[in-house]
Amino acid sequence: MAAGYGELLRTPHAARLLIGTLLGRLPNATAALAVLLFARAEGGSYALAGGLSAVYGVANAVGQPLLGRAVDRFGQTWVMLPAAVTSALGMVLFAVVGLEPLPVAYAAMLIAGLFTPPLEGGLRALWPSVLRREDQVHTAYALDAVAQEVMFAVGPLLVTLSVAVWSEAAALLVINAIGVAGALWVVVSRPSRQWRSAPREAHWLGALRSPGLLVLLGSFFFIGLALGAIAVAAVAYADEHGGGVVSSALLSALGAGALVGGIVYGGRTWPGAPERRLRLLVAALALGYLPLVLVPGVVMMTVLAGVAGVFLAPALACAFVVVDRHAPSGTVTEAFSWLVTTFVVGNAVGTAVAGPAVQFGGVAPGFAVPAAGGVAALAVLLAAQRFLLDRPRPVVRPTVPPTPDEPCAENDRNRAVEPGFRARHQA
Repeated sequence: MAAGYGELLRTPHAARLLIGTLLGRLPNATAALAVLLFARAEGGSYALAGGLSAVYGVANAVGQPLLGRAVDRFGQTWVMLPAAVTSALGMVLFAVVGLEPLPVAYAAMLIAGLFTPPLEGGLRALWPSVLRREDQVHTAYALDAVAQEVMFAVGPLLVTLSVAVWSEAAALLVINAIGVAGALWVVVSRPSRQWRSAPREAHWLGALRSPGLLVLLGSFFFIGLALGAIAVAAVAYADEHGGGVVSSALLSALGAGALVGGIVYGGRTWPGAPERRLRLLVAALALGYLPLVLVPGVVMMTVLAGVAGVFLAPALACAFVVVDRHAPSGTVTEAFSWLVTTFVVGNAVGTAVAGPAVQFGGVAPGFAVPAAGGVAALAVLLAAQRFLLDRPRPVVRPTVPPTPDEPCAENDRNRAVEPGFRARHQA
């Protein structure tokens, strides 16, 4: 297992792209906490801080697929770096102006969210051309999912440390400076500079014209809903069982389970079509959420949270492969960005639904929301499985790799033999 990950990271450019993307995504991963701390330090209420974060989140959800489509049309360098700088300038404006005048603060959040670069989708578009071997690409997707868990654990610690050493405003500036540096490190690399999307058919729906992709997005909306609801339910559970330390323990256990599951999943090659494997993984994920409704004692609840997280990273990694196979030609970055957007929107809806469920029904109904989300995610895949399994006639990929001077290509869209990658550039 370790040898497989070691071989992947020793591949030229692989470690750089992974680390650079994680650094570039730090502002997005920590925005909610950083904005909350800064708004409170400026004398704003929790409601105002929540409103500012909501504007950022909505703008981010809108901007990701739009910027992803721009990347597919114009390349990574000419879209991602200007977007990263513009997003960071929005946060700088917020840090300098503060909450007065309030319309400027909201405008700053709008700019910062709307122009967040689609580094996540961009990295997944790059993997097939960087790694070449399809088993390494699958491992990279799993490592990508695992790295997300690490980033969402380490990011808040960096914000808290920056606040302790400097100030809330400095935390905003430091995190966004790191983000721009990470994006720059990615886009000046040779794979990013040379990557070009495959030829695309002009269509206003872009990636969304793929029925298989729509099925996947529908399923992962409910998985995002489940995760958003778990965060709320965990806080409510902690209120009855010892306070904030308990909620941190539950969410940490969830992340640790995902970390272990992702590492194990990416350490071996799995047979069969990823669409069928995804159904099994989502079924296991849904099954893991169900026992949380029992709300046992803290120790058992922490164990159940860890078990519930085990299949999250594998499901994400498998979903990346399925997106890769079903995105229409020339829309790979946009397709991955739509997955990010759908997941984020589902997370927000889950938070909104779990709140009233806890308030009016208690902790158990709060955990019933993620359980229902997991079941709904599986139901979508089962009800529309024919769209995922119905793929166009395959063609054999070329066996000759591109020369060093030849632009790297995206993976084949919907026409490659299992597992769906090719190395030649066609744009």
